[in-house]
Order: sequence, then C-alpha cells, then structure tokens
Amino acid sequence: MTGQIRFTDGAGYERYMGVWSRLVGRAFLEWLVPSPGWRWLDVGCGNGAFTELIVERCAPASVHGIDPSEAQIAFARTRPTTRIAEFQQGNAMALPFPDNTFDAAVMPLVIAFVPDPAKGVSEMSRVVRPGGAVAAYIWDDAEGGFPYGTLMAEMRALGVAVPQPPSPDANRLDALRGLWTGAGLVDVDIRAITVQRTFGDFADYWATIRMGPSVGPPLAAMAAADLARLEARMRELLAPDASGRITYSARANAVKGRVSLQ
Repeated sequence: MTGQIRFTDGAGYERYMGVWSRLVGRAFLEWLVPSPGWRWLDVGCGNGAFTELIVERCAPASVHGIDPSEAQIAFARTRPTTRIAEFQQGNAMALPFPDNTFDAAVMPLVIAFVPDPAKGVSEMSRVVRPGGAVAAYIWDDAEGGFPYGTLMAEMRALGVAVPQPPSPDANRLDALRGLWTGAGLVDVDIRAITVQRTFGDFADYWATIRMGPSVGPPLAAMAAADLARLEARMRELLAPDASGRITYSARANAVKGRVSLQ
C-alpha cells in the first residue's frame, strides 16, 4: 500500500464521495429489497451518506452506524434525517454488538479499506439474525469504475504516489462472491451498478477533488507546474456540454446474501 487514506473531513468527504455513494446506494437498496421495520447496521458509515438513505427509504425500526473516524461520525450526527440513528466508533473486524442483533448489515464503499475483508464479512454475519441480509458495494477500481480513476491514472503518469486501500482486490465481483460464500452466507448474488454524476463546471469538479481523502493530500503536495499540467490534462479529458457542465459515469460492484437458517 502506498501511503494511507484518512477519512477525517466529513464535509469534504460529502462533496467528494458522499454524493456518489448515495447515487449507487439508491440502486443498491432497490436491489436489496428490504422490508419495513428492519434493524440495520451500517458498517463503515463514514459521514452518514448511506445511513441517511436507510432512514429515508427503508422505514427502519432502528439504525446503528459504526466507523473508526470520530470526525466522520460527528458530521453524520448533523444530518437531520439521521437523528434516529445511533453512531459510535468501532472496528469492522470486531463489531461491538452481540450475535443476532440486526436484520441487515451493510458495508457501503468500505470493504476494500478493511485490512482483513473476510473477518469483516464474518463479523457482519455474526451480528445478523438467521435469515437476515448481509450486503455491500464497492467501487470497481480494477476495471476503471472508480469515480476519480482517470484523475488518479494521470497523477501516477506524472510520478505522483496515490494512496491505495489495504485490500484493493476485494472490489472484484468474483472476490466479493468468494468472501460471502466463504462466510457461510446463502443465496449470494452479485451485480454491477453504473451511475452518472454531473458537476456544474470544471471549477466545481476541480474544487471537489481537492477535498478528496485519496487524492487531496498528494495534489496539495504537487509542484505548481505539475499541478497546472494535471489540471490542463483533466480539462481535455472531461469535455463539458454546451452549458459547461461535466457528466461522467462510475461503476460499483455489489453483493448480497442471507445468514443461513441452519
């Protein structure tokens, strides 16, 4: 792993990734087909972007969010719709909940950041009741699905070291299926989800990426001439429409399964 990605700025993360997460999250929840009244656990809840979707769309009986970053949790607590949720710091590989506590455990955009993904899936399975749902989605980095993958490729071409998550191989569809079946989950299914996001103009895009936890710090450390060269290159690659807006796609891989009744 090159460097370390730190998620400590809830507002910056919201602009950089929270918008993308909700775009994928809506399609993900439709695919998951949750029932009203479920007790939910959002593992790696970050700044509450996906937690908010659960509250808004799923009529939950309860929602718990867990994340290692207190700063992200503090931002999550400011969202009006997440006030029914309970947030706490914690480790995805050692969830602080008893067995069979939840009806569903989800891990949005997180599994590649878990040092031991198999342990993380095992822990989600442990805290979900028999018959309950365990699911996740993660950007398909390996196949160019990450929202800022083109930017990161251009940075690397300039010799800039861009941090990588500790478990980058966990984002492949076959890897996700293997993690879920390996944890003993049943009725495992996988799918790819493609979404589009529109930025108001290039300035909007450029300001957004400067706040990113994965690319912001290396961008800030770049020499002025290299940064200008990168900006010019991205202007070429991200062609605006007639009104100056920039729209492009990203792709996430998703997986779901159930805890066995036996």
